Amino acid sequence: MTTQKNQIAVVIPSYKVRDHILDVIRRIGPEVCRIYVVDDFCPMQSGAFVREHCDDPRVVVLQNPENLGVGGAVMTGYQAGIAEGMDIMVKIDGDGQMDPALIPDFIDPIVAGEADYTKGNRFYNLEEIRAMPKVRLIGNAVLSFMTKLSSGYWDLFDPTNGYTAIHCRVARRLPLPKISKRYFFETDMLFRLNTLRAVVVDVPMDAHYGDEVSGLKISSIVGEFLAKHARNFSKRIFYNYYLRNMSPASLELPLGLGMVLFGALYGGYHWLLSIQLGTSTPAGTVMLSAMPVIVGFQLLLAFLAEDIASVPRRPLRRHSKK
Repeated sequence: MTTQKNQIAVVIPSYKVRDHILDVIRRIGPEVCRIYVVDDFCPMQSGAFVREHCDDPRVVVLQNPENLGVGGAVMTGYQAGIAEGMDIMVKIDGDGQMDPALIPDFIDPIVAGEADYTKGNRFYNLEEIRAMPKVRLIGNAVLSFMTKLSSGYWDLFDPTNGYTAIHCRVARRLPLPKISKRYFFETDMLFRLNTLRAVVVDVPMDAHYGDEVSGLKISSIVGEFLAKHARNFSKRIFYNYYLRNMSPASLELPLGLGMVLFGALYGGYHWLLSIQLGTSTPAGTVMLSAMPVIVGFQLLLAFLAEDIASVPRRPLRRHSKK
């Protein structure tokens, strides 16, 4: 599906991947016309290493003056690709876990006008994911559900997968300086894309784990992730249901939350009161607390159904020429 008229660039964040990056570059196919190796203030000086040992004319080494994290490195590559007039930019890691042979699979939905952004999903092949560590499986399931809530892309999975592709016309509309620069980067990208109503498509891929050492410690980021998911969820709901549009869901959410909260507080107060007095709670009081909870949950489920149905389906490129 890819054609010569599409200028394809690959962005490779480079931090402690000196032992693998030359092989990654070597395996990138001829459909790519530019390769941005972004040295994210790497202590191994991977940028200088690539300059010295790689003679591929497509390679451009970019240097960050300080370590900005994977998100900051990708933004540096995106800005370079936009400046050079690239059409599509693919992001892969430099540690060899992402097969460059899959690049056409990530590009094709964008070229065909079916997507604005594509990302990898390691959970399509049930046989392959048996090799994935159980901790990663559980963690990814939890992160995926949180990301569905905060981003609004209910049909996506594997949110931390960093194998992605984006059309430059969409990248230009993103608030690049505001996107999270470190481990929350991939998830924050989805939230920002949803605010643009961009279409995002999962691309099946196998999971590969090499000898890399991850710097991610779950205990150190769980609080940060929860806070950022809550922030993005609140912003998305405000943008989509109150600022830019109004729908039945705009009423269902606050009414549902209010009724559940009222029923829980009212019922809890009278339950404690009955314990203190040693008396039974009147049936009318029980109903007055139970009914708002039941109706409130129904309203929240209705909101959830409408939110799921409102996943963006029309690519931005079909109605935007800028």
